[in-house]
Amino acid sequence: MKQPHLSSEQINAVMYRYNQVHVSLNGCGELKEEHFAQYKQSGFLAVEGVLDELEVRQSLQAIMDLLLVDRKGARLQFTKPEKELRTPEDRELAIRKISEFVDCEERLRRIAYHPDIIGTIRRIFGEEPKLIQDMALLKPPHGGGEKPWHQDMAYGSLTYTKSAIGVWIALDEAAADNGCMHVIPGSHQEGATPHYAVRDWQLCDSQVPVNRDVIVPLKPGGILFFHGMLYHGTPSNLSALRRRALQFHYVPASAEKVSPQEYKRMFTNEMTGAEC
Repeated sequence: MKQPHLSSEQINAVMYRYNQVHVSLNGCGELKEEHFAQYKQSGFLAVEGVLDELEVRQSLQAIMDLLLVDRKGARLQFTKPEKELRTPEDRELAIRKISEFVDCEERLRRIAYHPDIIGTIRRIFGEEPKLIQDMALLKPPHGGGEKPWHQDMAYGSLTYTKSAIGVWIALDEAAADNGCMHVIPGSHQEGATPHYAVRDWQLCDSQVPVNRDVIVPLKPGGILFFHGMLYHGTPSNLSALRRRALQFHYVPASAEKVSPQEYKRMFTNEMTGAEC
């Protein structure tokens, strides 16, 4: 089921389902041991209302300041050459990712170390978490691109000896029509799966059990905590609405980086010769 030549509309229809909708908890105060047990089984935990309105507003302003005013040393990834982007609207419509900002943007650093986020991850890990990656993931309206199904630990910078946790934070409302997160519950229990360079560094389309797809809509300030081996992806944003999100990754403080050789064994087809 390889889909490299389909349109965005066709990929959204073929590779994603929209009928199974996850219902999130209302605030970290609702978290009980049963929810952490469910996390171990499903590989994810969704909680609304973790950030308040002021924190959401300040985070959005920080992102837009990095994009339009002063990047302060952060890295910006565009879908077009930056020299061709002459207006603020051009820049916003072409931006895909902003990263490496926690050391230069205090408003976003406070979110990365938010006590409810760190406290929740600490309960999952059973030890102190260590921040290893910071990003803002942006899907502009009318064509913000797909992030195909993948496991986050298949990206070498996130491959540690203990499982990473991704923390995906909605800053705009993330809904079915503008690119909210899709997950395959329990897929983290499959372990490391080879990835291929197709539309991105991704799982082979034919290996994704799309019939088990569950969407996780979130309001601004809502958070998805998810296991680094969980199959997940976001379809293209074909709506008229922005979909801006923060994403941080953490590992247990005792975790160490996996060697390049072990990474290849885990996440590429080098050892098996399998084809997508």
